[in-house]
Amino acid sequence: IQEASWGLTQSLVITSQEYYGSITLHGVRDLFGFAVQLEVALFIFLSFRLLNLQPKAKWFLNIGFILFNISFMLLEGPIVAFPSFNDNYFGATGWYYMNPIGIPNYSQYVVSPLWFIGYELMDIGTYIFVIWLIYHYYIASRGMKEKLPIFAVFALMTSLMIAIGWSGETAANTWDILAYYGIVGLDPIANQIAFWILGHSIVYIVWMPAIASMYYLIPMLANKPLYSDKMARVAALLYLIFSNNVPIHHLYMVDLPVSVKILQEVLTYAVVVPSMLTFFNLWATVKGATFKPNLISVWIAISFAGAIGAGVTGIANADLAFDSIIHNSMWVPAHFHAMIFWSIVPAGFATLYYVVPMITGKMWYSAKMGWIHMIGYMLGTVMVDVGFMDIGLAGLVRRAEIYPLTPTYVAGEVVSAIGAAIADLATLLWLGNLVLTLLKGRNANVEGLSVGDVVSTVAMQLGSEGISLKGISPSNILVKAKSFTKKIKNLEIIK
Repeated sequence: IQEASWGLTQSLVITSQEYYGSITLHGVRDLFGFAVQLEVALFIFLSFRLLNLQPKAKWFLNIGFILFNISFMLLEGPIVAFPSFNDNYFGATGWYYMNPIGIPNYSQYVVSPLWFIGYELMDIGTYIFVIWLIYHYYIASRGMKEKLPIFAVFALMTSLMIAIGWSGETAANTWDILAYYGIVGLDPIANQIAFWILGHSIVYIVWMPAIASMYYLIPMLANKPLYSDKMARVAALLYLIFSNNVPIHHLYMVDLPVSVKILQEVLTYAVVVPSMLTFFNLWATVKGATFKPNLISVWIAISFAGAIGAGVTGIANADLAFDSIIHNSMWVPAHFHAMIFWSIVPAGFATLYYVVPMITGKMWYSAKMGWIHMIGYMLGTVMVDVGFMDIGLAGLVRRAEIYPLTPTYVAGEVVSAIGAAIADLATLLWLGNLVLTLLKGRNANVEGLSVGDVVSTVAMQLGSEGISLKGISPSNILVKAKSFTKKIKNLEIIK
């Protein structure tokens, strides 16, 4: 809204401090507060059901949960009266390529130490989560004669990935706290590199549950065995190896040796290998199968296709030459938002559509609301990401609230803002469907069923049969979106 307002009226609706703080809090809340907790919860719930595990030392997990959520009370910022009341710039310190902003003697702007202490509590809570999970996978492996199922393998790899990836951020943040109080000196570049060990691996940490869901749901919905069990296990191991070793991946323009940058480029391309193994494995699994559209199957199909489409933009971003053109431009948010919008979140919806009936015992209130949500969400997110990519390729840097009023920039910003509103309204419809499910949903009758039987039962209830959405089709949506973008560009040229 802030950026679109500048393009249309040359005015800003909120202060610059609120704008930058909001962007950081959006990232911190979504990636850490929401995504990490949700995936830990789903891994615990589904793994324990699949492996028939009984939880041990729940008090330890609860301590992690409490510390993790207290941390976000400290990260919010404006509630803290230091160094001045209502310090709404507080949240803008969050992404560490801005290091050493906020630290005394290194920055003219000094933030409350509670920002860094909040991060430290989040780190402790995160490590408690994964230690607890890894311990239970160890218990499961001791009592099983057969191998861990693929879903559990990816859950275990993700837990290890979190433990390794978080080490860099934990080191960087601990360093910040020590430097804040003058105990040690600070090297900003080294601190940035340490932080970005997590900065890149977090993308894979939040994407791994999507891959685990694909491996679990796609063979089940296709009613066919996975093409290669061994290939899936190798892919899981390669994701663990290659996802955490590219901390300079987002720091190509920092004055570092070219040989180090080229090594990072090669290692970044290496992450493509397990992805290609995964895509081939799942494609070979469903080849020749009959596709039965329901909200679970369609969402997981979107996640599969979206991962390929969004992943291609990341491969381009990894190239040193191409990065020199799009570095720190809106192309970069376009890439990781594409991964979130089109793969991570769709797999999350596919999972929640069968997990919610398992937890609540209620069948979804309205399949039609689910289909409308899906269409609105996809239309809106396509508009957001196409707008981001368009202005990124045209050279607009990220977080530019004031920018040259060219037709490309204005059109991209306005299309993105409208798309965001459409996707948000559609997701509020999903939330309404969830609330109505809890209040008025009929009994699901899934008690005692295996997870696979629950998926089959819920999928039959969420099919597309009998649902009429007149005039709405993917081709119609694409034509209307292109027409809308063209009209905005024409209006700007006339203006």
